[in-house]
Amino acid sequence: MATALVVGNMIGSGVFLLPASLGAFGGVSVLGWLFTSVGAMVLALTFARLSRLMPKAGGPYAYTRAGFGDFAAFLVAWGYWISVCAGNAAIAVALVGYLAFFWRPLAENPAMAAAAAVGSIWILTWVNARGVRQAGGVQLVTTILKLVPLIAIGTVGLLYLDFDNFTPFNTSGQSTISAITATAALTLWAFLGVESATIPAGDVEQPERTIPRATVIGTVVAAFVYISGTVAVMGILPPSVLTDSTAPFADAASSVWGPWAAGTIAAGAAFSCFGALNGWIMLQGQLPLAVAMDGLFPAVFGRVSKQGTPVAGLVLSSALVTLIVFTNYTKGLVGAFTFIILLATVTVLVPYVFSSMALVLASLRSSSTGGAKRITAPVILGSLAFLYSLWAVAGSGRDAVFWGFILLLAGLPAYVWIVRADGE
Repeated sequence: MATALVVGNMIGSGVFLLPASLGAFGGVSVLGWLFTSVGAMVLALTFARLSRLMPKAGGPYAYTRAGFGDFAAFLVAWGYWISVCAGNAAIAVALVGYLAFFWRPLAENPAMAAAAAVGSIWILTWVNARGVRQAGGVQLVTTILKLVPLIAIGTVGLLYLDFDNFTPFNTSGQSTISAITATAALTLWAFLGVESATIPAGDVEQPERTIPRATVIGTVVAAFVYISGTVAVMGILPPSVLTDSTAPFADAASSVWGPWAAGTIAAGAAFSCFGALNGWIMLQGQLPLAVAMDGLFPAVFGRVSKQGTPVAGLVLSSALVTLIVFTNYTKGLVGAFTFIILLATVTVLVPYVFSSMALVLASLRSSSTGGAKRITAPVILGSLAFLYSLWAVAGSGRDAVFWGFILLLAGLPAYVWIVRADGE
């Protein structure tokens, strides 16, 4: 279930659209996927190592607090929570978009579509309120269902490759290095969620053993699905068709197996969104719970039910998600996703930056020999994760960094209020 949480949270709605975004770059985008996959694996190994050192709930927040104290931990938790809620709104919108393939009124009536998106949010909030194991069961089933069509395209689809579609190798008009950097920045969005198994650590059996394995295995599975699927879709669809496609996996399946296959892929995409929404709703309750237990979030987020679930936190978070859906739905699917990517990427990368340095700090503290600090494998690993995360922040663009910084600063009044209340 922990592995399904990692895979399910990473493989959401974006993978079904990314081949079209990458089509303008040509075959060089596969190198971008490989570069991002290596970076994601460095992050996965970093979180695996941290989860062994500190097998407690909170993930990046807990690691940041141990390394840098309350204030830095609050900023990480604040930004991460807001980005998760905003991301859940986007996933719910995408879910409705794929369901509209089967029922057209959802695509034609914005009010009905918004109601369907909100309905899916609250159904899965109820599932998560029943308990982490119940939510984990849903995650396991939906992860299997979403992987079937993706793996089918990424394996059987390779038999139908037209290698002429990969020439010229770089169609972006940029240098190869610039093209790889650009595609790596695009594909990074697909790997956000690598830390998912570390957050509900308090509900995981043998967390010091289970979480590292789930994190690494989940990242490997996601990387395989991403790369094989992208290669297959690019090899099946001519570049001129791929760049104009709004459903590249469905178009590739239809080209190979006929129109019926497009419906199968659309169903897989719907299951993918549903599973990702379930996993991220779990985290939108678990993270505030861990922070509230440390006195850095309002106490209401720390209340748990008889099943041990943070029902109040789940409800309050889903209320925020509902508000985001209703206030942004008129932008449409593409507009909503653009806003969410700008909002979420930097605010999720900030916890990665702090977590990587927390590993370096913890390793240096524990490796003191005769007063000297010894450079160990975890120090090197954490340093690589830091450099990759810093590069990713810079590669996110000015707008993303600007709005991410504003979002983090917006949490300062909340921190002042909480600290003031604790001091009274």
